[in-house]
Amino acid sequence: MTGDLQLTPGMPASGATKRGARPQQAARMLEASFIAEMLKATGFGDAEAFGGGAIGGQFASFHRQAVARKMAENGGLGLAPIFQDSLKEMEHDR
Repeated sequence: MTGDLQLTPGMPASGATKRGARPQQAARMLEASFIAEMLKATGFGDAEAFGGGAIGGQFASFHRQAVARKMAENGGLGLAPIFQDSLKEMEHDR
């Protein structure tokens, strides 16, 4: 854990140590989570595509998350800047 921000896979440690990068990284991760849920709702990467069962479901989930992260890194849905502004306001209020 770095500061009060817990690092998760896909989030570089160097970004977490820079005060200005924290809201940007968090906003991108939040957008990626949102995109992953949208992909799941559409049936993207169903468990059957990975052999079905519990293991197929796990691989499907990892695949959706990876695709969602890449989408968010490449501009996503345009939600990250909105999330980032909100996070900066929250951080400023502390």
